[in-house]
Amino acid sequence: MADVEVLVVGAGPVGLTAAGELRRRGVECRVIDRLPARQPYAKAVGIQPRTLEIWDRMGVVREILAAAAPMHGQLLYVNGTRQARVELTLPPEVPYGFAVLPQNDTERILEDVLVRAGGRIERGTELVGFEEHADGVRADLVLPSGAREQVGARYLLGCDGAHSVVRKILGLGFEGAALPEEYMLGDVEVDWELPAGYAIRSMHQRDGRTDDLLVCIPLPGRNRYRMSMLVPPELSRAQPDGEEGVAHGLEGGPAPGLEHLQAVLDRLAPEPTTASRLRWSSVFRISHRLVDHYGTDRVFLAGDAAHIHPPTGAQGMNTGIQDACNLAWKVAMAVRSTAGAQLLRSYEAERRPVGEEVVRRTVRHAAAGIQADPDDPSTLILREAQLLVGYRGSPIVGPDPASPRGPAPGDRAPDCGGLRFGLTAFPSRLFDLLRGQEHTALLYADREAQLAACEEAVAAARSTAHGRLDAWVIVAPHTSADGLSLPVVEDARGEFRENYGAAGGAGFVIRPDGYVAVRAARLSGPELVSGLAAVFRP
Repeated sequence: MADVEVLVVGAGPVGLTAAGELRRRGVECRVIDRLPARQPYAKAVGIQPRTLEIWDRMGVVREILAAAAPMHGQLLYVNGTRQARVELTLPPEVPYGFAVLPQNDTERILEDVLVRAGGRIERGTELVGFEEHADGVRADLVLPSGAREQVGARYLLGCDGAHSVVRKILGLGFEGAALPEEYMLGDVEVDWELPAGYAIRSMHQRDGRTDDLLVCIPLPGRNRYRMSMLVPPELSRAQPDGEEGVAHGLEGGPAPGLEHLQAVLDRLAPEPTTASRLRWSSVFRISHRLVDHYGTDRVFLAGDAAHIHPPTGAQGMNTGIQDACNLAWKVAMAVRSTAGAQLLRSYEAERRPVGEEVVRRTVRHAAAGIQADPDDPSTLILREAQLLVGYRGSPIVGPDPASPRGPAPGDRAPDCGGLRFGLTAFPSRLFDLLRGQEHTALLYADREAQLAACEEAVAAARSTAHGRLDAWVIVAPHTSADGLSLPVVEDARGEFRENYGAAGGAGFVIRPDGYVAVRAARLSGPELVSGLAAVFRP
């Protein structure tokens, strides 16, 4: 008998996102972290639009938006001359922009959400071993008092970072290498007059080679930045790379002082400035590594425990949060015994290719800069925003009906505006309909004769989903749905029809993580059911 349904190891943004999603679905979980308190560091600071969409579904985006600041773009300087101004412009249907927020503030907000859902973090509690059995995991913990505890869990999630104990106990490979450069980080304020909300990348180049670098990421507050720069020789702590001590992240030892940061600013700042109010600083090393497998039958890895890479483009924390979102709803279904045989295995099938692509891309960008990417700027920005992550070909999404427009199964479900309820005097967005905990069927009808088929299709799909399926009928303007037992919303501006290519009647099922699971060319129960069969047990 398990003592808890899920044990989450690690209380960073990844572990807290996973735990929050599990608690939201009524799954009992324990969250442990070996550190006695939250670290007061602005380590991961960039928040991508896709992450804000995930937190919107979790009900936490309001608190994040209140604390975060917008990231408008980047100013690029080479040898003191501005070379480019990159604007982070997104299509109008994307509801959120790029944001910045210190990681300790992100963790504070996510912990508050966990506590409101009845959970808590057991700080100073360390995982020292576990054994996996057919029906669960038996974990050995060391408590803050030094006492030992054994806990049984149906599933264990390793969200415990680059030096993951969970990964090491599983004996998984973590292949890759360390980059030769060392960086120092500092959280400071400056007095320059550069535009707010823009990252600064300033390089000194000789013969086409960069030999000095300053990167400044804006933080909430006036002229506050998280700065990174090459470390001077007197602060170097280079050591051999290896799995026994993965060279990645903040290092111990003497921290850089304000004078070290000021020396680089004197060389590379776009205009003369004085740094002040140093909140924290550290030396930082970077590796690129990817785990062999994302887990076993009962134990799974997410975030830096599974993949580490250069921080270029703020991809690391955001990729880990998407890992956590993808994994949590699947584990929740497994806990309540509605999961199909392939569901948990689909976590690795969907997320490992994403981790592999992010590692490869960030290593390339670290060497040549994002601006050297061959893709067109709009595609580059969408990819950095993580809006192009998709799972076509996944074992749990339906076949592509070869529709000429709109998302295919495995694609991110796009938002759209201009939806109107009969009881409201204001328009709503599609994402307002997708904040539930279950799969959601969206059935589009542009003729009243199609409405009867909507009722039949939803009944069949709900039977396959063990009743765990929300449903909405979206009708074209001036299409009467009187007498329909399903909830109805009008596509008043035609944006759903346009963004989803839904002309002539069509059905979609959206997964709990906001990806299209099924696309049916007709309002047909069998088509919806066939696409859900791999997700739900018979």
